[in-house]
Amino acid sequence: MQISQDIKYIGVNDRINPLFEGQYSVPKGMSYNSYVITDEKIAVMDTVDGGFTAEWLENLKAALEGRKPDYLVVHHMEPDHSANIAVFMERYPEAVIVSSQKAFGMMKNFFGTDYDDRRIVVVENDTLSLGKHTLTFVTAPMVHWPEVIMSYDSLDKVLFSADAFGKFGALDSEEEWENEARRYYFGIVGKFGMPVSGVLKKAAKLDISTICPLHGPVLSENIPHYLELYTKWAAYEPETDGVFIAYTSVYGNTKKAALSLEEKLAAKGCPVISLDLARCDRAEALAMAFKYKKLVCASTTYNGGVFPFMRDFITDLADHGYKSRQVYLIENGSWAPTAANAMKKLFEGCNDVSISENIVKINSAVNAETIAQTEALAEEIAAQ
Repeated sequence: MQISQDIKYIGVNDRINPLFEGQYSVPKGMSYNSYVITDEKIAVMDTVDGGFTAEWLENLKAALEGRKPDYLVVHHMEPDHSANIAVFMERYPEAVIVSSQKAFGMMKNFFGTDYDDRRIVVVENDTLSLGKHTLTFVTAPMVHWPEVIMSYDSLDKVLFSADAFGKFGALDSEEEWENEARRYYFGIVGKFGMPVSGVLKKAAKLDISTICPLHGPVLSENIPHYLELYTKWAAYEPETDGVFIAYTSVYGNTKKAALSLEEKLAAKGCPVISLDLARCDRAEALAMAFKYKKLVCASTTYNGGVFPFMRDFITDLADHGYKSRQVYLIENGSWAPTAANAMKKLFEGCNDVSISENIVKINSAVNAETIAQTEALAEEIAAQ
């Protein structure tokens, strides 16, 4: 893929591994992105996952067209991008690695060497001239590892953004960017909103025409849209004034109440979506909670507490910095209802989350009283 006259894409698509990072479902695969800038000097931008070494080396060889690379720029040391550093350095013994100080410490851990005689350590605003192209480095610690840097090519106005602006999915899969990028962001980067906000402030000062991330498609159209979404995500702001209903149900009664509420909210014109936490993708549920302004948690009482899938969901929210949302609860308990109190306790790990005192209580099965309660809750949610 030709990014510009001098920049080529040499990454790979992974359609072998069903899980990314051992936990995120990627039914449409994953891309590991790498790039080459060809100028008076040649810079290779990152490597790829160790399972695709041969393919990447062939892509690199084709892009080099008989020349030898001068630099390997390492933006991020996670193994899906750094696994082939040692292979590259052995194949191209005259090349020099350009990266952050912390990255070289990680190379020592991964490869047994920090390439002390073949390295350039860069910090904020350092530059690397390739000829016509000059790279300016932007430090991005904790987006989402501490060693991360980004680089900006002032000639073609390209930002090499490391894991920022990435998404799930191989590059030959056709799908909207937002959904899988949101699922990727909140699952992997979402906990680090403050560092992301800091980097976005730096990016706002750059004239960016193209974003080259380490996962997902190269972004070259409507850049302000992607920056706006990332700004909201980093600030934990909802994208829409809608309602996400997350529910768990053993015998279908809690589900019936949750879907009844969904129907009533839709009738009132509220944007609303519901997911069964035991059957949906965990990362999708997390992303939906951040997308919408209001969250309804409907759960069965289980073992004197809350149903495990709901417990894990709320714990995930707290672990990923969930904040500044309105939460509503539905509980079901045949003989000792405790789900609502258990959920309230779990939400104590979140900042600035307001929980409504209007709790729908189901005693085993949905009845006329339950329906009246869901109607009252729908009225409250729609009015806020």
